[in-house]
Amino acid sequence: MPRYDQLRAYYNGQLVPLGEARVSIFDNALIYGDMVFEMTRSFAKQPFRLDQHLDRLFASLRLLEIDCGLSRDELERVTLATVEANLACLEEDVDYYIMHDISRGPVSYFGQAFPEGRQPTVIVAIWPMIAHIARVAAEYETGVHAVVTSQRAIPSRYLDPKAKTRSRLHYQMANLQAARYGPDAWAVLLDEQGCIAEGTSCNFFIVKGGTLYTPEPHNILRGVSRGYVAELAEALGIPCVTGPFEPYDVLQADEAFFTATSFCILPATRFEGQPIGDGKPGPITRGLLAEWSRRVGVDIVAQARLMADKYG
Repeated sequence: MPRYDQLRAYYNGQLVPLGEARVSIFDNALIYGDMVFEMTRSFAKQPFRLDQHLDRLFASLRLLEIDCGLSRDELERVTLATVEANLACLEEDVDYYIMHDISRGPVSYFGQAFPEGRQPTVIVAIWPMIAHIARVAAEYETGVHAVVTSQRAIPSRYLDPKAKTRSRLHYQMANLQAARYGPDAWAVLLDEQGCIAEGTSCNFFIVKGGTLYTPEPHNILRGVSRGYVAELAEALGIPCVTGPFEPYDVLQADEAFFTATSFCILPATRFEGQPIGDGKPGPITRGLLAEWSRRVGVDIVAQARLMADKYG
């Protein structure tokens, strides 16, 4: 097992035990959900697309007008040093998450609680990727049940979803609503026009007639994995179309899948209680996942099964 008690996090300039990397009760993160974050995974212990995650992190910081006190290059160096400090705590077959959490620090009117002065909260933590992928090991073969929830996506005119922040109550509500349909149910959020927007912390694709379709990037988080799937599709000669589509179109699709950093690509084989296509993971979904595995040198499905069997 990973040596959890020896894992260390970067916390405001120093490496500390994970339990000491804490957010104050007076922090903007807790009071307003005013914290940007990123989750970057590794393959064979190498961070995957760290550049893209850091780029999005700093885009979110700029949108929220947070100065974290570090340049992008400085934070990259801190991140890689934190990874290196924790590798000995992980077994050979265990990959990890890199978690970045940054807020503007304590709210100003609680300043008296910080005689040393208020500063941004900057945390970089490493966490073994066991539970996150073990929980979906079986679903690579069976697929999940995608369901439309009454909780809708937040329109960008209210709060721009392209900034990845900890203000995610709408995701939590959608997850709770989806859970009423069973343990394999995954939430799909609609936008104001009734078109498919995204999942909760994941993006959504359908396949029809050999073409990939994914929602337009206006009212969604523009996932790093979403972008990588588009690159894989181009390399494999699979057309990928970005634009609006509705629940009706999902029911007419041949295949569907979710994308996210942790599981990469996970098939959806049912939608609103009805099978998608033949009710099994389709050839394009499986082909994209196989190509992803080939490129990173890790069998993504086999790794999830191993985590479930060995540590589950």
